[in-house]
Amino acid sequence: QSQLVESGGGHVQPGESLRLSCAASGFTLDYYTVNWYRVFAGKRRAGVACISLKGGGTAYANSVKGRFTVSSDIDKTTVYLQMSGLKYEDTATYYCGATRDSGRACTVNHLDVDYWGRGTLVNVTS
Repeated sequence: QSQLVESGGGHVQPGESLRLSCAASGFTLDYYTVNWYRVFAGKRRAGVACISLKGGGTAYANSVKGRFTVSSDIDKTTVYLQMSGLKYEDTATYYCGATRDSGRACTVNHLDVDYWGRGTLVNVTS
C-alpha cells in the first residue's frame, strides 16, 4: 500500500530547530512533487514549502523563507523539512502531500495531492 508517513515533530523552545521527515512507503518520489502544509489549532491550513523531486525546484511561504529548508534524500524516498529559528506561531500539525509531477514548478498552496500523510505535531513553547 502506498502511503506517506511524517515524523520528527516534538516540543521545542523558540529559536530551536527541528527536522521533519516525510517517508514514502510502497513507492518512490522520483516523479512527484512533495508539499509541506501545516494546520493550526484553529484548523486554518497553510502551505509551507514544496519540492519537485524530478527537477529539484523548491518554493516557500513568505512566513518561513530563510528559516525552513526542504530537501530530499539521494534515494528520493524521503523528503525533509529543516526548520530553524522556530517561533511560537510555527506551532501546528505538519503534513506532507505528494503529487505526480506535472512538469510545472511546484506551488506552495497546491492541495490536489495524490497521497497525504497523517501529520506530525510541532509545538513551540517556553
